[in-house]
Amino acid sequence: MSKLRNLNRRSFIGAAGAAGALGIVGGTGVSASAQGTATPKAANGTSGPRSSKGSFELMEATIADIHDAYRHGRLTCRELVQQYLDRIAAYDKQGPSLTALITVNPRALEVADELDRQYRRSGLTGPLHGIPVILKDNYDTFDLPTTGGNTAMRTSVPPTDAFTVDKMRKAGALILAKANLQEFARGGNSLSSLGGQVLNPYDLTRTPGGSSGGTGASIASNFAVLGTGSDTGQSVRSPASACSLVGVRSTRGLISRSGVIPASITQDELGPITRTVEDAAKMLDVMVGFDPADPVTGYGVGVPPRSYADHLRADALKGARIGVMTNLFGTEARHQEVNRVMEEVISSMQAQGATIVRFTLPAYDTLQSIVVTSTWEAHTAMDAYFASLGPDAPVHTFDQLVASKTATPEAQAALEAEIAIVDGLNNATYKDHFVNREKLRLAVSAKMAELNIEAILYPLQKVLVSLVGVPQAERNGTLSNGTGFPAVCFPGGFSTPTASAPLGVPVGAELLGREFSEPLLLSLAYAYEQATKARKLPVSTPAL
Repeated sequence: MSKLRNLNRRSFIGAAGAAGALGIVGGTGVSASAQGTATPKAANGTSGPRSSKGSFELMEATIADIHDAYRHGRLTCRELVQQYLDRIAAYDKQGPSLTALITVNPRALEVADELDRQYRRSGLTGPLHGIPVILKDNYDTFDLPTTGGNTAMRTSVPPTDAFTVDKMRKAGALILAKANLQEFARGGNSLSSLGGQVLNPYDLTRTPGGSSGGTGASIASNFAVLGTGSDTGQSVRSPASACSLVGVRSTRGLISRSGVIPASITQDELGPITRTVEDAAKMLDVMVGFDPADPVTGYGVGVPPRSYADHLRADALKGARIGVMTNLFGTEARHQEVNRVMEEVISSMQAQGATIVRFTLPAYDTLQSIVVTSTWEAHTAMDAYFASLGPDAPVHTFDQLVASKTATPEAQAALEAEIAIVDGLNNATYKDHFVNREKLRLAVSAKMAELNIEAILYPLQKVLVSLVGVPQAERNGTLSNGTGFPAVCFPGGFSTPTASAPLGVPVGAELLGREFSEPLLLSLAYAYEQATKARKLPVSTPAL
């Protein structure tokens, strides 16, 4: 793995004399290797190991599919990466022009060649060997810019990988690209000054949710196998819901946040965004772990199972008691499409043997707007991040960033509101919100115990994902972000098809459980997934 890291660093230094060498001039983010040209030779002058082209089905490929193809000689990592690069070239900045990516790794094929050489020597080197990953562009990478979607940050290359990125590389993953996002994750529409507006591949008139919308649009469109998001409010789960994907917001303390551009000390969490529950579980296996740079991960020591994937059961819904929290559902005409899909989810779970318990939690309605901590924490968190970048960084302080006025109007307004707060960590309202978070945790825990339920089911969003230019509305992410409890969003179904949405608009269902209940939540979502096969490929990005 050290050879791979050296290759990445050497390649970056050789290619990065200017931002244009990284393919990010004008926010295009596509390198020359992604233009569908003939596959170049590997660094050692060979074309890599032979395989039988045409015998591997790229669309919707999982980790298991790819590793099986590697083992049977039907695929090489180079061939896999080239196919994804071809799809990116065809659909990200042309065709439907999703604008999902900011930077494509200009040395992805060289890294793929090295992974192929490693495979020939010793087989799979880790659980993610040869698996292309797209990172939300707020995850630090030592060999690619980490921009937060901001033009002032377009040349910011951190000195080290984020803790989770380092773990992915050590597991054999290939970092294929950095995804567009809502600028600095301040908002939910996935619009940034550097990358522009990300479009939803299921309905090009709508957003992909956010803030991790570039990751969502990319994984839904089969630009890579796995993706990452960050979730301060609901920013992993919103694009999962809007793009017919699986998104996991982990329990506070399970995954390190170090090396990710922050919005909050308390609310920020990281998680995978994938097409299947099994791949989400396998990615979670790699991402979890104690990190001294993020002491809250001490809470998670000894908690993860040997493998989250090993806990998945197709019959997990049989005998399960699941609460349906009715005050997270809308009652107006605009809620009809989401409610219809959710009733189908409930009926399917009942058919698989689950007992459904409908209830309301009035405490949520009272507390949901007064548990936010991010506004008071942002200045401290952002200054700590900029200090970690070193003297050569284009931005050194949060004040300098805000003063540059380079962000989109929505993001700029959020940043200015945050920087206006002086000594936020000692603010009385901030401390009140911490007390309210404990009140909400207690209310949720007590209700689950009273009803003897294992998980709570609800729509991530009460209404369909918004049209481009319209703020995201009526999302239910606070039940998780306000308690620190884990939540798994998964494809529930689709709204009624329309001219702009030929399959309908995806609707995400979400399950929330007690802290560190990820094995249970993933297994319940897996059982639903296996029974319904609710996910569909978007029409706008078909197989090439």
